[in-house]
Amino acid sequence: MLSGRHLTTTLPLSHNQPCTDLKGHVRRRAFPLREVHVAQLMDGKFVAARVRGEVAKHAERLTNSGTRPTLAVLLVGEHEPSKIYVRHKQRAAAKAGIASQLHTLPSTASQAEIIAKVQSLNADPGVHGILVQLPLPAGIHADPVIQAVKPEKDVDGFHSVNMGKIATARPELTPCTPKGVMRLLREYEVPLRGAHAVVVGRSRVVGRPMSALLLAADATVSTCHRHTEDTPSFTRRADILVVAAGSPELVRGDWVKEGVVVVDVGISRMPDGRLRGDVAFEEVEPKARLITPVPGGVGPMTIAMLLENTCILAERHAKAS
Repeated sequence: MLSGRHLTTTLPLSHNQPCTDLKGHVRRRAFPLREVHVAQLMDGKFVAARVRGEVAKHAERLTNSGTRPTLAVLLVGEHEPSKIYVRHKQRAAAKAGIASQLHTLPSTASQAEIIAKVQSLNADPGVHGILVQLPLPAGIHADPVIQAVKPEKDVDGFHSVNMGKIATARPELTPCTPKGVMRLLREYEVPLRGAHAVVVGRSRVVGRPMSALLLAADATVSTCHRHTEDTPSFTRRADILVVAAGSPELVRGDWVKEGVVVVDVGISRMPDGRLRGDVAFEEVEPKARLITPVPGGVGPMTIAMLLENTCILAERHAKAS
C-alpha cells in the first residue's frame, strides 16, 4: 500500500529571497517562516504498472493452461482520438500477454451492420472480451450496440445486466474507470467506511457506477449533476471527491475543505494545448491530502483495468468450457 499522508515542510521565506518548494518551484515571498502542506499525488502510472504486472502473470497462467486472453475492439468510423486510444489499448494488451483484434467498420455503416458485427464476435469462442470504442458516428445510437454485447463478453461492464449487478452490490464485472478509482483509493489506504463521498457527474460510464461502488464500500454518497442546486455546498463537505463532469476546471479551490481526497476523472485539451482536468489543480492541491494529476492519474488506471477485466472474462470462459 502507498502512504497517503501530507508532505510537510518549513520553507525559509525571508523578505524577497527566492526559495524552492517540494516541487522544485522557485518562489519569492515577503513573509517570515511558515509551514507549507503539499498534497501527495496519487500516481496512477505507478499503480497501473503494478496492476499490469499482475495481469501479465494472470495472462501467462491462462495461456499456459490453453486459454490465451483475447480482446476484440470494434472501431467504427475515422474519429482520430478513438484511433489513438485504440492503439494505446492494443499496445498495453500486447505488453501484458493479451491478444487483441481490431475490427473496423466505415463511418457509413448502419446500426444493423454494427450490431451484426458485435453478434459475430459474440459467437466467436476465441474472443473473451468485446470493446465497442465510443463515440460512435453521428446517427448511431450507442445503447443498442452496447446491449448487443453478451454480458459475459462485456469487458467495459456497460451492459445493463452488469450495471444492475453493481447497483445491487453484486458486481461481477466493473466498468474500467470506476474500478480504477477504487483501486487507487485502496492503494493509498483511503478509509471509505463512514466517509462522506461526493461524486460530481452521473454518466453511465463513470458517475453512476462510481456512486454505487462507494456506497457498497460503506461510504455515505452524494451524487451531484447539472440539475443539482448549489453543488459547492455538497463538495465542501466531502471527505472524498470524485469529479467526472466533463467540464474543465469546474471545481475551484473554495469548493473543497482541508484534507479532502480528490480524484479527477476529467481530461480536456485547452485552446493552448494543455491537458486539464475537471478540477482546478493549482487551487485545490494546497487544500487536499491526496489528489490525482491530469494526465497521469485515472487514465492509466482505466487501461490497466480493461486488461484485468479481459483476463477475468477469459478465466470464466475457461472454467465454463
